[in-house]
Amino acid sequence: MISKLTFFLIAILFLFSCKEKKTRKAGVNMQDFIIAISDYARAQDPDFILIPQNGEEILFDDIDPENSVNPRLVQAIDGYGVEELFYNGSSYSPDDYRLNILRQVSPELKIMVADYLSDDSNTSNAFQSADDKQFIAFPRASSNYDYKYIPSTVYHENANNIQTLTQAQNYLYLISTDNYSDKASFLSAIQQTNFDVVIIDAFFGDELLTSTEVASLKTKLNGGQRLVISYMNIGSAEKYRYYWKKTWGLHHPLWLKKKYDGYKDEIWVKFWKKDWQEIIYGKSDSYTQKLLDAGFDGAYLDNVEGFYFLYHKD
Repeated sequence: MISKLTFFLIAILFLFSCKEKKTRKAGVNMQDFIIAISDYARAQDPDFILIPQNGEEILFDDIDPENSVNPRLVQAIDGYGVEELFYNGSSYSPDDYRLNILRQVSPELKIMVADYLSDDSNTSNAFQSADDKQFIAFPRASSNYDYKYIPSTVYHENANNIQTLTQAQNYLYLISTDNYSDKASFLSAIQQTNFDVVIIDAFFGDELLTSTEVASLKTKLNGGQRLVISYMNIGSAEKYRYYWKKTWGLHHPLWLKKKYDGYKDEIWVKFWKKDWQEIIYGKSDSYTQKLLDAGFDGAYLDNVEGFYFLYHKD
């Protein structure tokens, strides 16, 4: 007879296997989702830039870094954003697992590193660590965890005209508008900088930036041209967005799958479902279409790692 312990271990292994299969399938679905967004956007703007953030395993066939790099995905995107690669707090602790992944695609993709530093004295080393790998960096200070401040200096500041992501030597990551009482002051603050790439939210409060306002951000203070990229969350639904309905909640609709620990206004979604994908791309009122109409140079895709967190703890 099978002992209770043996039966329990078999059950655990079965559940783990099922979870991993679901994760892998969801990862492939995320690859297809990003490729579809790219195809849709580039049919209208062939130069539209896409930069996924985190969940780097999607760069490989079957979401396995032991496999080959997925060429369809790499061709569909221009860069890759990673958080806490060298620092996640006070000490230098490079993530060798992710570094090995990024090393395999960095010749083709611009790698953008957003480390979190609880000790501001590590800023120079964070920049140098990225430089050594030919990445670009946005080390955020202890007061800037939520990307709401503009640093006082620009690393590798230059007056070059930045027309492609590969030309960028630095970037600004500013997706919170909490420090600005109105849209005019927010836009003005960015206009007074010399960052090569600016990542912002397409909305100030509930109001979508106009094409004129977006265009006003595309010139650096020193006269050089730069890229303006919009944040877009494709892995979780945000309750404060224009698309959110009052009747929605966890499991209503069913594709609102799981609470997002630490972010009470977000819910992990089954991102492969048609209703969610139509919110993101493919329709005249979709998120991607709004970015195209507003003249953004591209989209920074957040919560790509949703394929993993749907089936594992946050």
